[in-house]
Amino acid sequence: MEKLSGISASDGIILGKAIVFHAEKLAVSKYSIPNNKIAFEIARFERALADTTEEILKIREEISQRLDEEHTHILDAHLLVLEDVLLIEETMQGIEKRKLNVEYIFMEVLEKLIKNFQEMEDDYLKERVSDIRDIGRRVLRNLMGKKTSKSLRDIQEEVVVVSHDLSPSDTAQMRRDKVKGFATDIGGQTSHTAIMAKAFQIPAVVGLKHITSVVNDGDMLIIDGHHGLVIINPDKRTIRQYETTKQQFEKFTTGLRGVKELPSVTMDGKKIELAANIELPEEVPIVIANGGQGIGLYRTEFFYLNRKDLPSEEEHFQAYKKVAEEINPFSLVIRTLDIGGDKFLSPLAYPQEINPFLGCRAIRFCFERPDIFKVQLRGILRASIFGKIKMMFPMVTTLEELLHAKALVEEAKKELQKERIAFNKDIKIGTMIETPSAAMISDILAKEVDFFSIGTNDLIQYALAVDRVNEKVVSLYQPTHPGVLKLIKNVIDAGHQANVWVGMCGEMAGDPLYTIILLGLGIDELSMSPVVIPEIKKVIRSITVAEAKAVTQEALGLSTGREVEMLLRKKLKKIMPEVLV
Repeated sequence: MEKLSGISASDGIILGKAIVFHAEKLAVSKYSIPNNKIAFEIARFERALADTTEEILKIREEISQRLDEEHTHILDAHLLVLEDVLLIEETMQGIEKRKLNVEYIFMEVLEKLIKNFQEMEDDYLKERVSDIRDIGRRVLRNLMGKKTSKSLRDIQEEVVVVSHDLSPSDTAQMRRDKVKGFATDIGGQTSHTAIMAKAFQIPAVVGLKHITSVVNDGDMLIIDGHHGLVIINPDKRTIRQYETTKQQFEKFTTGLRGVKELPSVTMDGKKIELAANIELPEEVPIVIANGGQGIGLYRTEFFYLNRKDLPSEEEHFQAYKKVAEEINPFSLVIRTLDIGGDKFLSPLAYPQEINPFLGCRAIRFCFERPDIFKVQLRGILRASIFGKIKMMFPMVTTLEELLHAKALVEEAKKELQKERIAFNKDIKIGTMIETPSAAMISDILAKEVDFFSIGTNDLIQYALAVDRVNEKVVSLYQPTHPGVLKLIKNVIDAGHQANVWVGMCGEMAGDPLYTIILLGLGIDELSMSPVVIPEIKKVIRSITVAEAKAVTQEALGLSTGREVEMLLRKKLKKIMPEVLV
């Protein structure tokens, strides 16, 4: 028996026989082409793009028939890759300038794009590598005239799939009655493959590093999707233990089905807003389907990535208008451009910095380029009359920054008034609290905003001096560290003293382990991945505010993050015995 630890991608427990699924490897040759063949090579490329688009559209249709329409946005991201201006133009220019075959040029451009995404530290953006690789393989296959390789739809017996990685289209086509779970060497919680696994309710563990090298076809596996564990050829005692745990988990998930439509209130009547974090307008239906009460974080960086031009005011306006109308009557909180650090801005070829996370990023970048910032602000303001739109600024560290950002908003308002363009003159403005300095002066900042949203990912990282994606120090990344909890408490208390509501949009908001202490600290709103909303709502509906405050008081008296975490696990188990922690 061998136990491997990875990342939980989809809850659930399954015991099954393994099948190792190896992705097709395409050998791309390199050869020169004469001038009179350049147009032919470009035509081959355009035809391959069209054929790949047709393939994706067919898979998209299949998803809409097997699942709700809400999940088709995953394949929409694939289509966006096929329309990527940089990918297409660089390939065509490479053919013309270097006079090499299209397969080789395309593969080079694709690898460059993948490298850019791999170097990002934003988990959501990094996970788009799987989408890009999937599309790249399909385009190359069409260029080389190869038929589609074996698919998960070809599996004829009940199995657990083990693979280096699984593309979203692989996952979308699998037979739910045959594939009972999967485990992969790479991947993360925010990948589209993980989203598909959750949609199919298939237990999945990713990021196992080397599972494909230690598992053989026919091995028996336990996939523990809750704890991120895979047990290879378990003994009888372990099997019995997991059979009991599986029954417990199934009881818990059954109880969640009826929670989506219920209000998010504690047992003593305290209402907590549960909103969602999204990246693309196409994600709104999945928010609504999971009982979300608005968008607490609309990331806007995708407007700027991997394109040769800057997004227009009209593009901003149309996208924000669409989301505001679809999520109405709930609120839409738009985070202004958070570029820099782990994200790059293609049209500007912005210079790399030695330490980008402490450099010219987010609101600092917007001050460097007010022309770009004002275009976005005008788009947000124009859309504000079509729903309950709020805007918030990222990476604020000083009062001066906040006042400067608000001044630019006022400039944009005056421009629109002069041009007689309608907007909501009373649009709510907030700031993210994601730096220790902002947390410590939150009483000062509260006088200038309508709301706070605590971005715990960066707040914890900066407060503890821990790179959360560095395996050597990741164990030091502790949301329950007493210093972190005191910063959060300071922000919530300062906000409430100034009659400012306080939300949270970092990963901490979407983890049921921390829900009790956040309730006890007085949080007003939690924004998270849409799929975890029912679970957080269940916790909220299982406790009183008085109970949560008592737990929080006890937690704040402890000395280490580990002690706090153990206390929270114990209390969560007490109020919800069926939950797996």
